[in-house]
Amino acid sequence: MTFRDLGLNAPILRALEEQGYAKPSPIQEKAIPPALKGRDVLGCAQTGTGKTCAFAAPILQRLAASPAAGRPIRALILTPTRELAIQIGESFAAYGKYLKLRHTVIFGGVGQAPQAEALKRGVDILVATPGRLIDLHDQGLISANHLEIFVLDEADRMLDMGFIHDVKKILKWLPQKKQTLFFSATMPPEITELVNSLLKDPVKVAVDPVSSPVDAIHQTVYFVDRGNKTQLLALLVEQLKVKNALVFTRTKHGANKVARDLVKAGIPAAAIHGNKSQTARQQALSDFKAGRIQCLVATDIAARGLDIEELSHVFNYNLPEVPETYVHRIGRTGRAGREGVAVALCDFSEKPLLNDIEKLMGRKVPVVEDHPWPMEVFEAPKRDKNGKPINAEDAEARAAAKELRRMRDQSQKETLQRKAAQAQQKGQEAGEQEEKRSRSRRRKKKASQSEGVPPDTAPAALQDYESPIRRSEPPKRGVRPGTLMDTGDAMPRTDFHRPNPLDSDVIMDATARLLAPRRSPLVPSRGGSDRKESRAGKGHSSREGQPAPQPGQAHRQKAKSRAGQQSESRGAAPKATLEKKSGGKKRTSRPDRRHSQPPEPRRNGQPKDSTEQHSLMKPYYLDIGR
Repeated sequence: MTFRDLGLNAPILRALEEQGYAKPSPIQEKAIPPALKGRDVLGCAQTGTGKTCAFAAPILQRLAASPAAGRPIRALILTPTRELAIQIGESFAAYGKYLKLRHTVIFGGVGQAPQAEALKRGVDILVATPGRLIDLHDQGLISANHLEIFVLDEADRMLDMGFIHDVKKILKWLPQKKQTLFFSATMPPEITELVNSLLKDPVKVAVDPVSSPVDAIHQTVYFVDRGNKTQLLALLVEQLKVKNALVFTRTKHGANKVARDLVKAGIPAAAIHGNKSQTARQQALSDFKAGRIQCLVATDIAARGLDIEELSHVFNYNLPEVPETYVHRIGRTGRAGREGVAVALCDFSEKPLLNDIEKLMGRKVPVVEDHPWPMEVFEAPKRDKNGKPINAEDAEARAAAKELRRMRDQSQKETLQRKAAQAQQKGQEAGEQEEKRSRSRRRKKKASQSEGVPPDTAPAALQDYESPIRRSEPPKRGVRPGTLMDTGDAMPRTDFHRPNPLDSDVIMDATARLLAPRRSPLVPSRGGSDRKESRAGKGHSSREGQPAPQPGQAHRQKAKSRAGQQSESRGAAPKATLEKKSGGKKRTSRPDRRHSQPPEPRRNGQPKDSTEQHSLMKPYYLDIGR
């Protein structure tokens, strides 16, 4: 039978021919016809038998027969690993080379921007891992409203290894009417029941017995102590003339350790596992396929879906606890009818696992006893409080992870301490600089005060005193330095600025005129009174010892005498006017209780009060300063 007999169209047949597909494999022969008819399919076949082509070719032909406007997502392929998703994407690109269909692959571990851009442009076929698919769907970048075909590749792995909740969540988005295809290498009974509940009247395709290894793979096992496994592995790589080999370990820590030990032994090797970044994983896989790396050390993440052509050897450094996983591992070699070699290294604690594997396959694995490190330790593994055996590899991985966390926490603590010390040092430097600037400002202020104010302007105690308020505040405008008022003990550490009298002549003149004695315009002046007022105005001393008149004040005394005479002459007119209005009777005004002297009458052209008259006090102060 040929692919043409399966009902595939010409563009797909041409692409398959270019890829070297001449005759369909048993899984392809039995799965492609019902898939082309739109039936649900449950395919179970060994790894390396062509399951990807068994669902990819029907999907391409069905979607190409009825193109949709706008390129909505019409087919979704869900895979457990990034590597398998990339491999399936490459298969769709190869099989659909001559079709006008668009596909893309999305997975985690890398930036989502390029994947989001591809989705916005529109895709017909989407290959995805569960985590990134859920993330982009929650962001509103993926819609499954037009989905026609749903494929779950490696179904047992997806449902058995923690993806069951993600799968159920994704199934809720999908339309009820769709075609569902499930493909896997193994199908244990507990997984089969779950798969049957999700499929509707499926066509079950089981080419080989469940979990049967490929007959072309030559299997052997070496009994060796755990501490000598790496040395024996390096020796076998040389003795068996290994071209390229996959080495499977139980833990990620073990994969890193084995890869380092092989490199030390002169064997090019690299590790690939879930803790590696996507870039590192892709680089290691690319180097391995290109022949730059002889051994690729991996966990079970690389046991599913990796298509490595002409893989010569597979080494089980640690035997898996699940017997089906052993079948997946050794299935990486002996693909496409080629021969392969599978070697297992088994210590005393792993013998029960070997028995389970042999029971599943239904035959014994040949034992090789002729090697330099035969088994010498025959101790049963320790058990935990629940009686479960403690695996040494797991304990070592947990200890390494704990040490790694301790080192990471210590590094973070040291980083925080270093940052705190740097911040404290910067704060101290800033404080010292601020103190220097403060001292510089104080020195400049003292220098400006000593230059701008004579020494005898203020008391000696105030010349050296500086208010703490004035240290932080600049001097106010209009205040001259050196004119501080001493408040004594009543208000300690308080400075009041006393302005220079010459800066406020108008206020001093008004105060002097209000306090100076005046004559009443209604009472005629007498000589004696004039002389007393003249003496008081001129500054003569009285019997109580008042100061004598200052020299150079004669012109002001003459001016005051003339002003008194004019006031007396003006006072007669108002007196006559009052007598005339009152019918000749003499009226006297009551003295104002608030003032000792009545105010002077105002006439047209005369100032309102003494504050608007010409200054008489400024010459007085000017004379004092001379």
